[in-house]
Amino acid sequence: MDLALVWFIAIAVLWTGYFFLEGFDFGVGVLLPFTGPRNSVDRRVAINSIGPVWSANEVWLITAVGAMFAAFPAWYASVLSGFYVPMLVVLLSLIARGVAFKYRSNRDSDRWREYWDLAIFYGSAVPAFLWGVLFANLVQGVAMGPDHVVTAGLLDLFTPYALLGGLTTLSLFTLHGAVFLTLKTEGPVRVRARNAALYSAVAAVPSVVGFAGWTQAAHGQDWTFFTAAAAMAALVLGVASTRRGREGWSFLWTALSVLTLTVTVFGSMYPNVLPSTTDPAHSLTVANASSADYTLTVMSWVALVALPVVMGYQAWSYWVFRRRVTGEAVTGESVTAGGGGGDTGTAAVADPGPPRS
Repeated sequence: MDLALVWFIAIAVLWTGYFFLEGFDFGVGVLLPFTGPRNSVDRRVAINSIGPVWSANEVWLITAVGAMFAAFPAWYASVLSGFYVPMLVVLLSLIARGVAFKYRSNRDSDRWREYWDLAIFYGSAVPAFLWGVLFANLVQGVAMGPDHVVTAGLLDLFTPYALLGGLTTLSLFTLHGAVFLTLKTEGPVRVRARNAALYSAVAAVPSVVGFAGWTQAAHGQDWTFFTAAAAMAALVLGVASTRRGREGWSFLWTALSVLTLTVTVFGSMYPNVLPSTTDPAHSLTVANASSADYTLTVMSWVALVALPVVMGYQAWSYWVFRRRVTGEAVTGESVTAGGGGGDTGTAAVADPGPPRS
């Protein structure tokens, strides 16, 4: 068995899981300013919809990066050194977003919560955009020498193809998050989220079609034609289901679009993990970037034991918190159908923040 190939597929699965789960987290964060007025109960409903799960979703990122480090150390080193500034920005954005979720409720102040709401918005929008830029560069390649040191400058990473990749992930995750809110909330937030899904589809559909088509035409393999086509078709079906009010089907289709688009990206990358535009002979491949067989064997046994436990726990947590979030559940009191007033009203004196998982 080619363990290097097995671990390339495993890493692709981990990134796919991360984009599927964290994708709607990012979408909810991007849509936070549009789910309700400032300091309203509606914004708290949106935050609480992902409150029990957002931190668990980030475990997929930690696991994916850790697997890259252990299974493909040369790939890990080249990516993190060559993409240092964008990766640092992503890291700082995720930290700011996580802190905002926890700190937003620590003071009963409208201005305080407004600052943290901005942190949630930018901490969601910036990574959602930059992940698309970074993975587009993994597909198209970067300038790299024979020592596998990336020589491309920061601006070299923002090519038209990479910018389209960033717009694709940002708009697709926003749509995915809007659909998640229609499935997970009740009341005014659900209505606004349905409208947001239809508006975000105006950007998401042409972006996904353009990026998937460009990827397939320039870098794709024979079989990735089917995954690229599936990503486009699933997104169109998701938007159609949203218009019909079939929220469960809509979430299923947008999730499938995220999954198949990620598979298209990794499939188009193989057998490279980081192509060199300087000289194809300098490219990092699955074969020359992998660890020794002994390391991969030990990792495989650990994964076989740990992965089912982690996935089982996360599935259980989603089952426990499967009910819709409402204003009444957040405040403990009745909220008017108009969308909840500010937190200074009788329905919400203090902001308890997202429920702890």
